[in-house]
Amino acid sequence: MQLFYCENITDGYATLDADESRHAVRVLRLREGDEIDVTDGRGGLFRCRIADADDKACNVEVAEQLPVLNPQLPTLHLMVAPTKNPARMEWLVEKAVEVGVGEITLLQCDHSERTFLKTDRLHKIAVSAMKQSLHTWLPRINPAVKLTDWLDAQPSALNPQLKFIAHCEADKPRTPLATALEPGRDAVVLIGPEGDFSQAEIDAALGAGFLPVSLGPSRLRTETAALYAVTAFNILNEK
Repeated sequence: MQLFYCENITDGYATLDADESRHAVRVLRLREGDEIDVTDGRGGLFRCRIADADDKACNVEVAEQLPVLNPQLPTLHLMVAPTKNPARMEWLVEKAVEVGVGEITLLQCDHSERTFLKTDRLHKIAVSAMKQSLHTWLPRINPAVKLTDWLDAQPSALNPQLKFIAHCEADKPRTPLATALEPGRDAVVLIGPEGDFSQAEIDAALGAGFLPVSLGPSRLRTETAALYAVTAFNILNEK
């Protein structure tokens, strides 16, 4: 299956963006009348027929709506501090989307060496990974937010999500993440920068109801720790 992405599919028609159109018309040499599969990134999957093979704005007509390839399971909100090397974060986004993640938020932490990444580039990587892995749910990529500000903004009411902070303070009580996760429940996992969370950030997270967790006996890089969390969550919720 060659999967394409179009956010807006309305009234039985859609127009692929420039990147998708170029790939369909120039790379794959598709023409009017050829059929392609298109997802809207919200679970929808459509068999479409090319109506206008324009390599800048390829117009397609929906022929039928197909069964969902992968019904949405419980979702993981991964909140992770950007790595100093942006290529590592791009790798993480690609792999996390391929394995399965619901949302990614970049964190500004006290020990962060990098506090900014272009989310539009990460979005493109997420789209490519979604299509590669034949997913029909596109994770939201949120711009960087200061961890303590985000915690302060959360409602005080009980949250149905499981909430975890993966810090490296080995002398503090921590539960293995694989033990703390529960099948069928959404979760939020905080992953800190190379220098780990500060004590003030850990205290703030614990005060907001986050459970401290460990990610095994090894000392992991930030992107490895994040992918570990994504993989553990998906294994536990695999049907």
